[in-house]
Amino acid sequence: MNFNDADLIIKYSHKISELTRLAEKNNNIESEMYEKYDVKRGLRDKHGVGVLCGLTEISEVTSWKIANGERIPVPGVLCYRGYDVKDLVRHCVEENRFGFEETVYLLLFGKLPATNEISEFNEMLSEFRQLPKNFVRDVIMKSPSSDMMNMLARCVLNLYSYDPDPDNVSLSNVLRQSLQLIAELPMLAAYSYRAYRYYNTDDGSLVIHKPVSEYSTAQNVLHVLRKDSAFTDLEAKVLDVCLTLHADHGGGNASTFTTHLATSTGTDTYSSIAASLGSLKGPKHGGANIKVMQMFENIRKNVKTSAKTKVYDYVAKILNGKAFDRTGLVYGMGHAVYTVSDPRAEVLKLYAGKLAEAKGREDEFALYETVAAAASEIICNQKNLDKPVNPNVDFYSGFVYSMLNLPEALYTPLFAIARIAGWSAHRMEELVSGGKIIRPAYECVQERRAYIPLDKR
Repeated sequence: MNFNDADLIIKYSHKISELTRLAEKNNNIESEMYEKYDVKRGLRDKHGVGVLCGLTEISEVTSWKIANGERIPVPGVLCYRGYDVKDLVRHCVEENRFGFEETVYLLLFGKLPATNEISEFNEMLSEFRQLPKNFVRDVIMKSPSSDMMNMLARCVLNLYSYDPDPDNVSLSNVLRQSLQLIAELPMLAAYSYRAYRYYNTDDGSLVIHKPVSEYSTAQNVLHVLRKDSAFTDLEAKVLDVCLTLHADHGGGNASTFTTHLATSTGTDTYSSIAASLGSLKGPKHGGANIKVMQMFENIRKNVKTSAKTKVYDYVAKILNGKAFDRTGLVYGMGHAVYTVSDPRAEVLKLYAGKLAEAKGREDEFALYETVAAAASEIICNQKNLDKPVNPNVDFYSGFVYSMLNLPEALYTPLFAIARIAGWSAHRMEELVSGGKIIRPAYECVQERRAYIPLDKR
């Protein structure tokens, strides 16, 4: 029996609908029950602050301070190993070098690398970018998928079979596996996309470039995705900034918490990373920038003028659930943790502006600024907020990727290409400092019942 058989799906569709209603009826827990048992839904308290469930030295997300016993919102700060991410980006840009690899080193080993250390590290990553022999042919080309995140997860799980020591969870072996995956993930994403395009679109060409040893991660991403391998230094540097900003975001975000959870069970590296990829795929986590792009496409389609009043009117319609997807959301605005500002968005806005100028897309960038201002003003007025609602990193990242001519199908995989650095660091931290399987409690609120014999049901 093939569960993908269309005839079987049609045959049982009515029964599945009936069972779905039964499942929905018997899986509904009333919201009052969560209040009764003081359950922090989403592991957040009533202020939206995450429940403390672990310690980390890898990265810190700060959005408030305590003054006179009160929680005071402050501009957001993101630190990697104690270093402000804004400083990491600024110094690398000022010194005209790529910073993602340095960020990976910092997250994994807890220190900024010296010149010889980063040189040796880059050389090792370069060697590891080469996929196992025949992997592209046997795994990627033979079963391409329309969803690149699912394809990435499948590729990662398949790499288990090519590893001479896959289940060894000693720190040295996990570090070796992590470095290989950090280097390989960009190639897996790019080749998977190329295979899908070849088999499923009118683009009949198949281009598989080998990585260039002298290139950074950002340069290699552009090199392997473009048929002519051509890119500008600005394009590569802006992509490098994107990767640096997405490399980690504390231990409590969904995909990184998944890493800690899976690692605590003693599972292998490939299973752990595949689980994290599954968490990141969710539209509430890694797919938000795609929703932002779709929203702006809708705005451009329905607002034919750049007049601010017209833009403000349409944004108001979106917020009132009368336009776009009618959810009442302006995607990319606000953040679950940052209350005043998202430091990643502030940095990315700067480089989005530079890239827009170089690409002749200043009008589009101006539209982003207008929508952000409109959404902030309208949300604050509607909800009587005394602090602004600002864009998060997803507000600009999709726009940047579009200016780099990167396909939408790879927007979330690009997030994964960066975030695997943080996942790997947190996996090693859990192995060294964790020790116990993560096992939070769930209160069962189902009443006890006596068994009913089959003939009496």
